[in-house]
Amino acid sequence: MANDIRGDKPLNDIELEQSLAKQSLDRNMFWRLLPLLRQVRGKIATVIVLEMLLVGVIFIRPWFLREVIDNGFIQTAQGVILNTPLVAWMAIATAASWAVRFGVAGASQYLAGTAAITILNNLRIQVFTHVQALSIRYFDQTKAGRIISRADRDIDMLEPLLIQGPPELFSAVLRLMVASLALWWISPKLFLALASIVPILILGTWLFKRISEKIWGRVAEARARFTAHLVETVSGVRIIKQTVNEAPNERRYRALLDDFNNILIRGSMRSSWFLPLTQVLSTVGMAFLLAAGGIGIADHEMTVGQLAQSLFYVQLFLGPLQELNDLFERYTSGASSAQRIFLMLDTQPEINDPAQPRSPAVTKGEVEFRDVSFAYNPKATQPVLKNLSLHIPAGEVLAIVGPTGHGKSTLVQLLTRFYEVQQGQVLIDGQDVRDYAQQDLRRKVGVVLQDNVLFSGTVLHNLRLASPAASDDALIAAARELGADEVLERLPAGYHTEVGPMGAFLSHGQRQLVCLVRAYLANPAVLVLDEATSAVDIHTERRIQTAFRRLCEGRTAIIIAHRLATIRDADRIAVIWNGEVAELGNHQQLIAQGGAYARLYQAYEQASTSTAAV
Repeated sequence: MANDIRGDKPLNDIELEQSLAKQSLDRNMFWRLLPLLRQVRGKIATVIVLEMLLVGVIFIRPWFLREVIDNGFIQTAQGVILNTPLVAWMAIATAASWAVRFGVAGASQYLAGTAAITILNNLRIQVFTHVQALSIRYFDQTKAGRIISRADRDIDMLEPLLIQGPPELFSAVLRLMVASLALWWISPKLFLALASIVPILILGTWLFKRISEKIWGRVAEARARFTAHLVETVSGVRIIKQTVNEAPNERRYRALLDDFNNILIRGSMRSSWFLPLTQVLSTVGMAFLLAAGGIGIADHEMTVGQLAQSLFYVQLFLGPLQELNDLFERYTSGASSAQRIFLMLDTQPEINDPAQPRSPAVTKGEVEFRDVSFAYNPKATQPVLKNLSLHIPAGEVLAIVGPTGHGKSTLVQLLTRFYEVQQGQVLIDGQDVRDYAQQDLRRKVGVVLQDNVLFSGTVLHNLRLASPAASDDALIAAARELGADEVLERLPAGYHTEVGPMGAFLSHGQRQLVCLVRAYLANPAVLVLDEATSAVDIHTERRIQTAFRRLCEGRTAIIIAHRLATIRDADRIAVIWNGEVAELGNHQQLIAQGGAYARLYQAYEQASTSTAAV
């Protein structure tokens, strides 16, 4: 299948994702993330109230200190004596403020955490649902690892941003504002001395945000690359071992990790100046404040207690500024992941249901390809199918043969509407497949592929996918009706045998029999077997052929196969050559014609004879 290309240069992964989404990566994530908070706005409002209470508790403690310094020691004729009641009450009040702070902070974190978990779970479900709705072309052109990275790693990266981020940001802003007002109330000179560093800090923050967004975007992209490679390695581990490619594959993975590390290091170096900048500015601001406070005490404009109180407020003023480094890093890291998540969510399915789906009143199973032209890459000069017409009456068994790459399996893709024809029509029971709801269409067309997928679980679990309401006895009865019981009941635990991931615990033939029973339970009007009997032993093939003959009763069947011995008994045989129907007839007719089918059959017989001789 041709990939999208830009001139003669292939698109990189992120460019391909943008091409599929038909829009550029959205760099401004704030307004995309904000609507996620609406679903938990009640908890967020409560968190805001708790943070306001928390800030109030924090800001009252310096007042306790000022009271002790200014009024806790009384000058008398005998000397300085301790104001014991005042100091005692201030100590009790300070301890109470710490207790309240711990309690309020815990409640705030709990509510913020549960709100974030709700958001993330809903986002995971939204992404999962969207992925299932995307068209097949998206999966053909996008690496599985990148999809997994979006639905897993990228959403995980939002967790620190959404759990700790909003409460900490609100608390920082609130502390900054209250500290500013408190300093102004004690002495405008103190506030102005400290505020002199703010313009430089604002400029540094703006620069840091712009740099960090680019850096973390590249970091997230590099992480997605090695994650995708890991997933592909796990999926293709047998091929890697068979071709003795462990070492080159490890070098490739190491190179991707090195690229990730280099991007991460270069990015850290480019953004590492922000924290030292805030520390320097904090030190300068403190020096300015001490100078202004010393002058104020000398001029009797403030007391020592007020200066001590101001120093606490300075820490509360400078603390949020120093926290901005972590907050902005967390935001840019999460935003770069969010960019990719929303890019996936912005990708619309290529195949959609009609506004008003229609379905024939009577299901017969008649199939017709009418002047069909199709290319996987619409810009390709040579289509896979060109002006192909083929009519299959209801109840007929039609075999389709032809060389690899000439369009046989493409007919299945169009019949199930995994891809859309560029020209012509595909009809079932006289109605264009584009007029069906996709789920209704695929219930009418059952497909058994060469490499069918089984899901983790038992044999019965996989059979129940086709008939969720069926009992175990009904599923087993279907297997017996189809003649698959001899093989399946010899499994270690019979129908309760675990099939393993992707059916790995079963042989190829056993998986095919499970898939045939599953198709039988689905009871489709049209059954398609695409290379369904290749790569199995003769005994299992006979079982499959027996099951297939039972499956074909009362329904239209289309067999696509290279092993021509499996389709000699078909009602008709269509030879697909260069995307066209080159010949059409039964086995005897096509052999008598001496054309393409006869040559294919002769080559098959010669190969079979050579294999038997060996």
